[in-house]
Amino acid sequence: MRNIVAIARKELATYFASPIAYAVIAMFALIFGYFFVSLLNWFVQQSMQAGQMGMGGSVNVNQQLVRFLLQNAAVVILFVMPMITMRTYAEEKRSGTIELLLTSPVSDVEIIVGKFIGALGLYTAMLAVTVIHLAVLFAFGNPEWMPIAAGYLGLWLLGACFIAVGLLISSLTRNQIIAGAVTFGVFLLLWVIDWIGGAFGPSSERVIGYLSITGHLDDFSKGVIDTKHLVFYLSFITFGLFLTAKAVDSERWRG
Repeated sequence: MRNIVAIARKELATYFASPIAYAVIAMFALIFGYFFVSLLNWFVQQSMQAGQMGMGGSVNVNQQLVRFLLQNAAVVILFVMPMITMRTYAEEKRSGTIELLLTSPVSDVEIIVGKFIGALGLYTAMLAVTVIHLAVLFAFGNPEWMPIAAGYLGLWLLGACFIAVGLLISSLTRNQIIAGAVTFGVFLLLWVIDWIGGAFGPSSERVIGYLSITGHLDDFSKGVIDTKHLVFYLSFITFGLFLTAKAVDSERWRG
């Protein structure tokens, strides 16, 4: 456990020692803030119209503002996450430090989990910045906190899945640009895979649709935490890290 924590701290420190962490967090916060202001203006207009028609209680801040806000945030994450994961292994290979890491007295699992936790720490910080926007809703309104917490849990698990995939792809190349481009392509495929399933009939559509990484996010954004979605995300993360372990193990043997 000590080795995992040490590697995670090293990874996190590396992110913040370069402009990567600050650029990613600033860009995400800026785009999230734009979506928040836009949706808040739309929500206020809808509330005023509903009030004029005598339906003031029909406008729900969680379902008609927060839900769409978190879904939009998921789209931004699709573009941002490759920037976080592309350097995890590719940079180690390019600089030659991968040999030192693989010959150090730590196991492949410790290396992978440590890098995963380090990247996840940066992603968690990225999400934490957006809480400031939602604090405005609690300051001037009365939203339900549990659906918001469920939505953030879904976003956190979605990002963890992306990190697991990004680690795998970064472990297969020494070029950060290639790692980032391929990672984005795989993310996009996982995003639209349920659209592809519609071309193969109802039974295939259900099976392929289950693999859609964003299809499982919808219930979280509604405030519903279903165990089948938790199992899917945790299984996806575990499988991604397992494949990364196999890729790193092959690198050790080649070395």
